Amino acid sequence: MMLASAILAVLLALIFSALGTAKILALQPMRALAAEAGFSTAAYRRIGVLEVAAAVGLFTGLIEPLIGVLAGVGLLLLLSGAVVAHLRKGQGPQKFAAAVVVGLLVAAYLVIRL
Repeated sequence: MMLASAILAVLLALIFSALGTAKILALQPMRALAAEAGFSTAAYRRIGVLEVAAAVGLFTGLIEPLIGVLAGVGLLLLLSGAVVAHLRKGQGPQKFAAAVVVGLLVAAYLVIRL
């Protein structure tokens, strides 16, 4: 089980460090996604900071499990917010499917850790 949680932690940390960094740098695809979701670039950058912080927390969780669990809970809340934001904009499942899939990975990580 420890190997599975470590693999999920590293996978999720890589995903969110990449996505968060792209949001912080306000790369063109991220600016377009922010506008589509109804967020300002500054707000999207703040989301990116939260994602990078969660990635650091997941990496730290390899040594200190409680921090990893807290980072996972934070990511689950963030991803829930993403799904809600997409639904409020009237967007279909193709727009929020990635958030749901990654949310399921985070949930699996949390189940294994707890």
